[in-house]
Amino acid sequence: MKVSFETLISLAMNEPNEILSRAQQIRAKQYGQRISISKSVFLPITKQCRNDCNYCGFVSDSVATWMTPDDIRATLRAGKQAEVGEALFTMGEKPEDKHESAREFLHSQQVPNIVEYTRDANEISLSEFQILPHSNPGVLTEEDLKILKPWNASMGLMLENSSSRFQNKGMPHENSPYKNPTKRKTTIELAGKMKIPFTSGILVGIGETREERIKSLLDLADMHLKYDHLQEIIVQNFQPLPNTPMENHQPLDKEEFILTVALARLILPEKVSIQVPPNLNQGRILETIQAGANDLGGVSPVSIDYVNYTSPWPKITELAEKLNTNGYSLVERLPVYPQYIKWTSPQIKEVLGEKNYYDYRSISN
Repeated sequence: MKVSFETLISLAMNEPNEILSRAQQIRAKQYGQRISISKSVFLPITKQCRNDCNYCGFVSDSVATWMTPDDIRATLRAGKQAEVGEALFTMGEKPEDKHESAREFLHSQQVPNIVEYTRDANEISLSEFQILPHSNPGVLTEEDLKILKPWNASMGLMLENSSSRFQNKGMPHENSPYKNPTKRKTTIELAGKMKIPFTSGILVGIGETREERIKSLLDLADMHLKYDHLQEIIVQNFQPLPNTPMENHQPLDKEEFILTVALARLILPEKVSIQVPPNLNQGRILETIQAGANDLGGVSPVSIDYVNYTSPWPKITELAEKLNTNGYSLVERLPVYPQYIKWTSPQIKEVLGEKNYYDYRSISN
């Protein structure tokens, strides 16, 4: 049953333990003791970007950050040896709009834009290595999505926050015109209309209010109820990175973050997974699970988290042991959830068939 904004605000202020209890009950009912991860390899195609967020330690103006096709193949080869199921393609958003050097690089690769370069990289992953791509290219048009859909098992774009005030002077997105929440919601809705299995989420601790977090989650819930395409919602906690304008900004305190995870579980439909990044929550993974999280996202045995590079991944076997000791079972999933396989292209289905599993596999410790 959908809970109103006013009720959620009142519960969060006056009965936080009630929210935590309800969230835990929903997770246990829907997912049992199963906690999922996706064994992944990360491919940062380029760090050039048309946005410049005050908290971002990923973006660089250097054309040298581009991965060539040989670089892409070498990284995928390492992923294949590690038996990963997902190739996570991350990149700065449409850097050719801002950087002449990006346009020159793309011209040298005989493609007009990063969307087609990403498509070609996806095809390498799928056709040569049988690793399922998941791409996060940023704000996209309908034509962009048409180009990428056949070569991706799923795609993603963080909403981050529904409030437009983050683009005001002195705020985290003041130099990021495409972090406009209306533009991002348009892309998320387009993906729904086009039946693309999708991941979105919120970024918490960048100066937003509790009310803004709740409103953002409600907006995501409304989009899913309309299109039924959000596989998972990430509740990602901001962690300051050195040499950024927000390097001294204090992250959200633990209690408020845990409450936000629980609110997400209450607000989103039960079949939408709630994901928390394990490398950003090393000391409180169990608490996030108890608050309603059931997924730990992509974890790579071969590459770092290039966006949060100061936060190393936990070892998968150690994570499995910790969860098993506390009564949970860590399972591996693919980047497309079983109920959304019907939406994928023939080439995606072919690789899924070769992997010989459509559901979740237990990870032994």
